Amino acid sequence: MSGSERPTIIVGGGFTGLFAAMHLCRQHHPRPMVLIDKGDRFVFKPLLYELLSGELTEAQVWPRYDTLFNDDGITFIHDTVDRIDLDNQTVILASGHRYSYGHLILGLGSIVQDFGIPGVKDHAFAFRTGEDVTHLRRHLRQCLQRASQTQDPNQRRALLTVTIIGAGPAGVEMAATLGDLLPQWASPFEGLMDELKIVIVNRSPEILKGDINSGLRDTVQRALQHRWIPIQFLTGAAVQVAANHLVYQDPGQGQTHTLPTHTILWMTGNQVNPVIANLSNAQKDQTGRLRVLPTLQVPGYPNVFAGGDCSVLDAPQPATAQVAYQQGAAIASNLKAVIHHQPLQPVQVSLRGTLIKLGQAEGAANLFDRIAITGRSGHLIRQGTYLSLLPNPVHNLSGIVSWLSDELFQRHTLPSKPQLGLHSPLPGWVLSGALGITVAVGGMMAWRAIAPAQFERLWPSTHAPTRVEPKNQR
Repeated sequence: MSGSERPTIIVGGGFTGLFAAMHLCRQHHPRPMVLIDKGDRFVFKPLLYELLSGELTEAQVWPRYDTLFNDDGITFIHDTVDRIDLDNQTVILASGHRYSYGHLILGLGSIVQDFGIPGVKDHAFAFRTGEDVTHLRRHLRQCLQRASQTQDPNQRRALLTVTIIGAGPAGVEMAATLGDLLPQWASPFEGLMDELKIVIVNRSPEILKGDINSGLRDTVQRALQHRWIPIQFLTGAAVQVAANHLVYQDPGQGQTHTLPTHTILWMTGNQVNPVIANLSNAQKDQTGRLRVLPTLQVPGYPNVFAGGDCSVLDAPQPATAQVAYQQGAAIASNLKAVIHHQPLQPVQVSLRGTLIKLGQAEGAANLFDRIAITGRSGHLIRQGTYLSLLPNPVHNLSGIVSWLSDELFQRHTLPSKPQLGLHSPLPGWVLSGALGITVAVGGMMAWRAIAPAQFERLWPSTHAPTRVEPKNQR
């Protein structure tokens, strides 16, 4: 079979892979398209906190690929990629199936790195998928229930202590979310709220060190201290994870201490997907990421593109969703140029700033590294921007309508001070709703300037993918 008849295969259904697929559909890509992912759902990772709190639904934050690609010309394969043979243009799956490709897009995201710390895999919670959210929510509610029933004060304190390892963006967003959420979940149980405790443990002495959000450090620190559960910090601490407790070394005196806790969240550490790390004949950096040309092509393999966490340019970009989805769009554009024998363009990613969640009604937006907007306005900007990026018109619209309804009627506003010790926002729901509408519309307009026409059904059908059966397969 000639290369022109082989499908375009997209490995990894994260922001890079999914948005590349969407843009290729919009461009009426003339080849069959196949997207392969080990999960059956797209994960909008920045909004997993909203899924945990109930502000958004699974259908919005964690939609099934088959609902995203229904009649859109993309064949989705739910399988794990075992290895890729670049020289023979073949993707080999864990199931044993082999798929030959004409063009390949690599969008495999990073995986958890535990740095060899004992106990992480067995005793710490991850927070990367919808399953992780469901598991954590169930566990936390069970801890509250058990704490309300035990007569042992030491057991109760351990059940009511949440330990978060990592003080990067994920760690502080989790701490801020739980700092608002746990008191609400605990309110039906008399006497528990005063014993709730959240501790951030970090190897570095600073939070957000070396991160693109570091300019918001002071804002984040203040926000964490103004949650209903003030966040405690153990910085500069080396840790070991065990069942129902954390062992850490005091950075000052070097003494070893034990922190009883039934909930340990691992919110740090990423490493390159082993499929990428094991690619032969491809140039990589010291961390195993693929070196790519400014066009996002893999050197020596002009029919292979890579973006997101698995790739690195000479001028590295931060590993964020805004970089990944823009690279996905750029890959689609350059692949179109390849097919039509046109010049490829160097990829230009526009870093529009950073967005961070600081609680259920508070956030921070650092726009273009010049303007910092915090508090409720920062929350509205973050929500409106992310909701405008939901990858399907139905999910996009339903998410925004749901959010605006919540903002109008203050459904996720925290309880008043007499109930939880928090200052209740002024009853300006009309102003909040108007601002929310403005933010949502503005975000959607900005996104649609560079994104597929999400509300137009322009995506054509293509043929089924070409599958090469492995030899000696039963």
